[in-house]
Parts: sequence; structure tokens; C-alpha cells
Amino acid sequence: MDKFMLAAIDEAKLGLAEGGIPIGSVLVYDGEIIGRGHNKRVQSGSPILHGEMDALNNAGRQPAKVYQASTLYTTLSPCSMCSGTILLYGIPKVVIGENRTFQGEEALLTSRGVSIDVVHSEACITLMNNFIRNKPELWNEDIGE
Repeated sequence: MDKFMLAAIDEAKLGLAEGGIPIGSVLVYDGEIIGRGHNKRVQSGSPILHGEMDALNNAGRQPAKVYQASTLYTTLSPCSMCSGTILLYGIPKVVIGENRTFQGEEALLTSRGVSIDVVHSEACITLMNNFIRNKPELWNEDIGE
């Protein structure tokens, strides 16, 4: 498995260890991780600190040319908010660990020219399936059920 997806998985595991939702992400530019993060909605009580948003925030403010030459790795298919941010900053490629437990806005991203690569990582699928089974109240809150 790609080292960048492994880094995103490490972030997801960190979030889970903190009592949160196991979704991790890294932003890669020029072969280097410039931002990493994980879902912190539970830990911080934030409505917007998804894994992708945390990674982008931790990358700091970058010139447009950096975003436009970066790849975002995320363990779970990006939601509407995170997909909107990907589009806003012109990130051209997203590598997704899995989309079986949650299908995000992949169709929107591809319709706007973003390259999507779903790797169907068993590690990502197992993390989310175990979380959903063990913490259904948090998962149902997250997806609005």
C-alpha cells in the first residue's frame, strides 16, 4: 500500500484512540506530506473538523499553485463539505481508502475534473466497520440518521 495512504490510516487510528471517528487524511505536495489530520468532531465538539479539513488546516495557508499540484489522501470518501473544499482550492487528485461504508461526493468531484482513485483498502474498511458496530450512536449522528 502507498505510504501516503498508510499515513492517512495512521491519522485515522490516532483519531480513534482519542475517542473520535476513525477518518484520516494527508495532503501531499511534491512527494511530501505538507498537512495531516484526522476527524476531530467528537474530541473538539467541532461541526467542521473532518479529516480532510484538519489536514488542510494543518498544512497552513498555501499558494494556489501548491493546492493545484497536490494530492489529498483520505481514508473515507469525502462528504459534501470536504468535496466543496477540494473544489474550492483546486486540488486535482483525491485518493480514497474506501467508499463502502460511506459514499461521498465522488460524482461531483469527477464531474468537475478531479481525478479519483478508490483503493478499497481493507484496513480502512475494517476501521470504519468496527467503529460503526461499536459506536453506532456517533456514526448515526455523523451521517444525520
